[in-house]
Amino acid sequence: MTRLDRLRDQMKREAVDLVVLAPGAHMLWLTGLAPHGDERPLLLGVSLTGAGFIMPALEAESARRGTDLPFVTWTDTEGPDAALDQLLSDLGAGDAGVVVLDECMRADHAALVTDRLPRATRRFTASTIGALRMRKEAGEYKLLKQNALAADRAMQAAWAAMTPGMTETAVAQVVRDSFAASGAQPLFAIVGTGANGAMPHHQTGDSALATGDSVVMDIGGRIAGYSSDITRMAVLGSPSEDYLSVHAVVEEAVQAALAAARPGVPASHVDLAARQVIADAGYAEAFLHRTGHGLGSEVHEPPYITGASDTILDEGMVFSIEPGIYLPGRFGIRLEDIVILRADGPEILSDLPRDLKVIA
Repeated sequence: MTRLDRLRDQMKREAVDLVVLAPGAHMLWLTGLAPHGDERPLLLGVSLTGAGFIMPALEAESARRGTDLPFVTWTDTEGPDAALDQLLSDLGAGDAGVVVLDECMRADHAALVTDRLPRATRRFTASTIGALRMRKEAGEYKLLKQNALAADRAMQAAWAAMTPGMTETAVAQVVRDSFAASGAQPLFAIVGTGANGAMPHHQTGDSALATGDSVVMDIGGRIAGYSSDITRMAVLGSPSEDYLSVHAVVEEAVQAALAAARPGVPASHVDLAARQVIADAGYAEAFLHRTGHGLGSEVHEPPYITGASDTILDEGMVFSIEPGIYLPGRFGIRLEDIVILRADGPEILSDLPRDLKVIA
């Protein structure tokens, strides 16, 4: 069954008449097409009986190489209105009762659609294409595993290069070089030494690593359209007993989240499991973010592992487990693994242990 067939089946289950996607992760997953998106409306419509694009004429030749779906083209002289009217007619969607819009669509493009469907109920993609994308196929798993191993190598390359006096930026460059050597596009390298690690999204800069510093490293790259994301901790020299105690709490929180993650469990229960460990240790206010996020063609995508999430976890879902404790002026500790949920629990994609890396 093609992904388009699967989407239509899901639309039937959810009583959706029309799905409209913009350039981005949803369109790429469904069609393999990644056209340039700008102020010119380029939209894919899918109904229960048809599918097609409104396509700016200047994009058509390039886009045609990636899809056999029909185009209704329009020029800057004509504008997109007539093309969109034609597409809705071709799809039999002029009187759609429920329309799903890509949440990443420009607001003015979304208005073009909803203005033509004044009686339609508007939804976003969570219950249709979003629900399908959350459950990874075997081929996607292989790519995610390949990405995870490339991230493992990049982390190890950084550890091998790290010395006192080296800047965060220089460490990040080692990560980028390693990703490139693996055939990956570097996406991010958060390197936070000492007190900088107490900021979860520290902007890697020119701070120099010093003996005694702990170093947070959160890195990711992309191979074949899929991503990696991993966080590990290193210490230059001997870690303090206080630091080791906090590291052990974060590791216990990871273990609790892994134990809670099972098919049929709400995502909020996984967040609670990690958060309870940290709260019981007296660091409730120092856990500043959610326990995890989905990962695939996007670094952050559903499911989100938060205390407010009512998403029911299912086999094939891929997400991070990454509790942390952040102590301003001192240090931060975050341990992150990407997992794919199996029938009996989570499989960790990384092969790199979460043990503290001590750099002598």
